Amino acid sequence: MATETRTTQGAPAPGGSSFSLSDPTFRAVVYQLLVVGAVVLVGWFLISNTLDNLARRSIATGYHFLEREASFGIGESMIDYSPKDSYGRAFLVGVLNTLKVSVIGIVLATVLGTLVGVARLSSNWLIAKLASTFVEIVRNVPPLLQLFFWYALVSDSLPPVRNALNPVPGVFLSQRGLWVPSLSASPVWATMGIAFAVAVILTIFLNRWAKDRQARTGQIFPVGRAALGLLIGLPLIAYVAGGAPTALDMPRLAGFNFVGGMALSPEFFAILTGLTVYTSAFIAEVVRSGIVAVNWGQTEAARALGLPSGPTLRLVILPQALRVIVPPLTSQYLNLTKNSSLALAIGYPDLVSIANTTLNQTGQAIEGVTMIMGTYLTISLSISIFMNWYNKRIALVER
Repeated sequence: MATETRTTQGAPAPGGSSFSLSDPTFRAVVYQLLVVGAVVLVGWFLISNTLDNLARRSIATGYHFLEREASFGIGESMIDYSPKDSYGRAFLVGVLNTLKVSVIGIVLATVLGTLVGVARLSSNWLIAKLASTFVEIVRNVPPLLQLFFWYALVSDSLPPVRNALNPVPGVFLSQRGLWVPSLSASPVWATMGIAFAVAVILTIFLNRWAKDRQARTGQIFPVGRAALGLLIGLPLIAYVAGGAPTALDMPRLAGFNFVGGMALSPEFFAILTGLTVYTSAFIAEVVRSGIVAVNWGQTEAARALGLPSGPTLRLVILPQALRVIVPPLTSQYLNLTKNSSLALAIGYPDLVSIANTTLNQTGQAIEGVTMIMGTYLTISLSISIFMNWYNKRIALVER
């Protein structure tokens, strides 16, 4: 008796090909290839058209201009810079200034936002209302206006340099900023930096050891006090071993401004304060929502065990709330970093300000814009990668 082979309608025969638009997997691959091809085609058209137009107008392309002399000064720099240096070094100054504002702003905004977010949940009516008022006012005022406010507060309310306030010997406050004494250069500061880095590494290992010890024995090791002792003690030992230098570089009036010491410019104060206050209002709401997301039973259980309100918040509520807080907190860090470009409005020499001066002098607009975009993209991706790593580290692991 002959055996008849049958195939189900719509399904490929055994050994046959399944490459058909009726197959969802094949169809998805085709659509993605079409989209990628369209993006490549549009990108090729834009790049080739741009290069053709530049060549037609005899405009040179490339980044060779970064090696030429910049010939413009920068009022604030973390590294040595003079107008005789190259455009590349000037651009590096702008990147470092942007990083300085972003990193310090992120730390300060996190601290202030956490305090305000916790204050909004306070049982004290006055504290809760003041925190709510702060959040509602700050969040609804554009950040650029806040920068103008803080800058005007310094430049208009303080006296000129010749009549600078001198509340303490060696400290001067004027429209040009705050000038304070600084420690004179010495090799011991580098040694103290190395000692601090070693203390940080030891603190990490100490924290891991304390967690393992607590898991084995149930005994809690005072990691906080030990870490504080390491972070302060090791640099202090290095300072004493290096001779404990006490020489100070005192600021003094020379011409139209002060020289020597350490300065906090009005532009840096305005951009840092404005971004910190503005971002902290959003972080406060993120922290408040994260705390509220933790089940109230956790608080009741902690109180049943006799834990006071402070340890309950620090040891029970916040560790669980972090799993809700970290993802939106990442967005606020990215917003603060990108909002630092508003420094151009008040004259702080950040990345955008220096790149704008460079492209105006050289005419390399496309290269300047791509450098700005590439730098912000690198900084943003670095923040995202770190925060995503931290988010995975604190995530609940299901058994």
